[in-house]
Amino acid sequence: MNRKPATFPIGIITSGGDAPGMNAAIRAVVRDGLDKNLLIYGIHSGYQGLIDDEVDEMEMGSVSGIINRGGTILRSGRSMEFYKMSGMEKAYKTCMKYGIEGLIIIGGDGTIRGANEFHKNFGINVVCLPASIDNDIYGTQYAIGYDTAINTAVSALDRVRETAESHERIFVVEVMGRDSGAIASAVALASGAEYVFVPEEKRNIKELVSRLVQGVERGKGSFIIVVAEGVSSAYDIARNIEDKTSRETRVLVLGHLQRGGPPTANDRILGSILGAKAVDVLLSGEKSSFIGIEGTDLVVRKLSQVVGRTSEYPRKYYELALILGK
Repeated sequence: MNRKPATFPIGIITSGGDAPGMNAAIRAVVRDGLDKNLLIYGIHSGYQGLIDDEVDEMEMGSVSGIINRGGTILRSGRSMEFYKMSGMEKAYKTCMKYGIEGLIIIGGDGTIRGANEFHKNFGINVVCLPASIDNDIYGTQYAIGYDTAINTAVSALDRVRETAESHERIFVVEVMGRDSGAIASAVALASGAEYVFVPEEKRNIKELVSRLVQGVERGKGSFIIVVAEGVSSAYDIARNIEDKTSRETRVLVLGHLQRGGPPTANDRILGSILGAKAVDVLLSGEKSSFIGIEGTDLVVRKLSQVVGRTSEYPRKYYELALILGK
């Protein structure tokens, strides 16, 4: 591989919802890039930071002690201005000011769409890395943050199960997933939940109530129902259960708890290998790329092959969770 001179500048952006493991990817880009004699700029607050010239040069010490931290040291956000041509023009001027020849952009679907439009309109080379706790990005088996999110949720449900057993209660636990059941189905399976609702499948309160009644008849004391936020309000489901069973039902909404906290080892490793690979892809001369993982292999695709597509949620997890939760 041809080495670029030290004056070859690249920028790194984290955009959209934060995901645990983003810092591992930032660290890998900075340290691997510096090892290859690149000039690395950190762009703060997502695409808006590119518009507003929130740019800092990054050194080895800039990423010390961050691999175990959740969130993103560059901060993140969603920029409506960037999706207007006037906003992109400002972002392009910032790139020209610093001589930035390529961007490594970490985020989800909206972030990827923005990167694709920016490349098409202004020719800036871009490499996108998948980061989404929903794990709904096409072209990768796993996105940065997913493993941490499901582990955080499972840990919470393990604790809930103990108190549910003590008081013989039903708990409805709402997890993230506005459009995808990836988190809910995996969490339900891993936690031994009795039922799960996901956006991709028809809601069936009647079946749930039947299961609850059968469980009580078998002497079962506690029940945990997992609900993806995109299905319905957990409180509505809890009220339905109480009306039809007269059993006390409590609600736990995990919300943004799933985004925070130290990333798991898997997310630290995934962020690290994706970040280092992104540097190599930029240096290879690729103009517009997306890097995902399938099994243990990193897969590089053209960004245009990924934009506008979503991955299928793990339906086999959903089906197995329902079978094992009886």
